[in-house]
Amino acid sequence: GVFGCCYYDEELHAIKTTQYMIENKKDALTILHLGKKYFQDMYKKNKRHIVTFAGNNDFTMINYLFEKYNIDYDIKEHFTHVDLQREYEKVKKTSIGLKMLEKEFNIERESELISGHNLAKTFAKVIKDNDYINRMPDDKKEKILLYNRQDVVSLFYMCVNWFKIIEKE
Repeated sequence: GVFGCCYYDEELHAIKTTQYMIENKKDALTILHLGKKYFQDMYKKNKRHIVTFAGNNDFTMINYLFEKYNIDYDIKEHFTHVDLQREYEKVKKTSIGLKMLEKEFNIERESELISGHNLAKTFAKVIKDNDYINRMPDDKKEKILLYNRQDVVSLFYMCVNWFKIIEKE
């Protein structure tokens, strides 16, 4: 339902975020093309890693949709995938969820917690009903986008501070 990414812009000394939220079933192809363009742009900016948290499902879905819609782009050919959940498990020998990992990094969110189940139900409605997004309250849309933005920005801060917090020794 939401494509969200960020990167650090060295020239601006700032984190730049990009988000696309599906508004109906017809948006899928447009968002896939926007995603492909985003990845191409990042590659041109010399970005070579994609960092996720338990992102294997995301890549499976994106690659499936690229193939389904005949979009010629293989993310794995251009980027190395780093999954912070797996990296944490390698170091600590235990599993962890994103919210608990954020606590280890002292990351506090501005937004309230949104369950994956509720998000899935919301986007199922968006796909089934082309006009649902127009009836959805603006504050709900904003909460979803803020939540997603905080997910990707949290991952950035975790990467920057990984060796200070997780791999201290």
